[in-house]
Amino acid sequence: MQDITIKVNGKNIALSEFPAEFIKNSICGMLRTLKGVDEIKTVEIKFQN
Repeated sequence: MQDITIKVNGKNIALSEFPAEFIKNSICGMLRTLKGVDEIKTVEIKFQN
């Protein structure tokens, strides 16, 4: 499994294998539909409200 780290308000959120794989596959699936995205090696997403 690939390494997945999620932080909310600076706090690491622990993920077991199922939610980690679910999140990874969902994000990669969405990104693959975008023009210019071929092989996905790393993904970095950051946003602030």
